[in-house]
Amino acid sequence: MNEASNSEENQQIPPTGDFLLEVDQISLSFGGVKALQDVSFGVEKQQIMAIIGPNGAGKTSMLNVINGFYHPQQGQIHFKGLHRKQMRPHEAAVQGIARTFQNVALFKGMSTLNNIMAGRNLKMKRNLFWQALYYGPARDEEMEHRLRAEEIIDFLEIQAIRKTSVGRLPYGLQKRVELGRALAMEPELLLLDEPMAGMNLEEKQDMSRFILDINEQYGTTIVLIEHDMGVVMDLSERLIVLDYGRKIAEGTPDEIRGNQKVIDAYLGVTQTN
Repeated sequence: MNEASNSEENQQIPPTGDFLLEVDQISLSFGGVKALQDVSFGVEKQQIMAIIGPNGAGKTSMLNVINGFYHPQQGQIHFKGLHRKQMRPHEAAVQGIARTFQNVALFKGMSTLNNIMAGRNLKMKRNLFWQALYYGPARDEEMEHRLRAEEIIDFLEIQAIRKTSVGRLPYGLQKRVELGRALAMEPELLLLDEPMAGMNLEEKQDMSRFILDINEQYGTTIVLIEHDMGVVMDLSERLIVLDYGRKIAEGTPDEIRGNQKVIDAYLGVTQTN
């Protein structure tokens, strides 16, 4: 890529307030299907924001746009004051955006520890030659990254399964391992796509606690998609509501609870005494 095109795609802009992420009039279509239509919002540093809405509202498509899996036909993304015309997944990861998925995406034949170590790949500086030798600087570097992985294992309270193949783990623990792999990237922005899906009440309580601890202890900004409204209202400082690809509301949990558009589209009919 030449300097002119690089300059066009990566423009430094003055930061807007305390926003870590700014989404500006994003529109995304697949053929005749409009997945997102003129969606705009900002996520403040160290905030927990939820994106909610009925199935097919465009929630996952929005996360895919943020970390570069999809490229919108219109709109802009600004992350840490940097405008990228087309954010690519590896660029998003290098810049500090990590992601979990609706369906667990792990290396099922590898252990918990090795899956979390996979999240350290971008942090490793030694080339393939040194890594193959596993000698001197390469060995020292791997030991440093392994120590970081062990710290994450302790943080997520999964010491008992550190050597267990993740394919043998129950679904709730696989979700926790996937969260650990994302944490291993040391993200500034963590995107969680239905982190509680398929979990029982106890597992949801544990996951909620870990999400809050990640936000408070690491200062990580979090954007999550979740259908359990009790969890969403307890965790989130701010909510975005999508319906048929459009943003129909934005506000605090209390504001969203009382928003008639949201009630009609998603939360259900209001009850009177």
